[in-house]
Amino acid sequence: MIGHVHVGMADTDTGRDPEALVREYYDLVDADEYDDLVALFTDDVRYERPGQGAIEGREALRRFYEAERPLEEGSHEVHDLVVDREEGVGGLTVAVRGTFSGRQGDETVEFGFADFHELTPAGDAIARRYTFTDRDEV
Repeated sequence: MIGHVHVGMADTDTGRDPEALVREYYDLVDADEYDDLVALFTDDVRYERPGQGAIEGREALRRFYEAERPLEEGSHEVHDLVVDREEGVGGLTVAVRGTFSGRQGDETVEFGFADFHELTPAGDAIARRYTFTDRDEV
């Protein structure tokens, strides 16, 4: 069962639901839909994840997903999703706890993750993203 705190559409200036935006991110990653995925982020996005330097900018993000991401053939299961209006770049952060199942190199993997998505002030794009796992590199 997926648990979450839901923040309705009226909670952002654009009417975009922050929970739906972040859930769309996971759907697009799992479907390898990188054009639509990259469009969810600001031009100057910053993404930090274990075992790698920060990814800065949409083009670097696209390159990462198309050619550099160590994980492949997998899917995310979201267990909890919480929207916090007090923190982050624009005063809106979406925290996610879940499980990834897939492949990393020649290995079948399944591990837990915690992600934090800091949205723009309008809540219409992801400006910063942080991933935490119990693996050295993902």
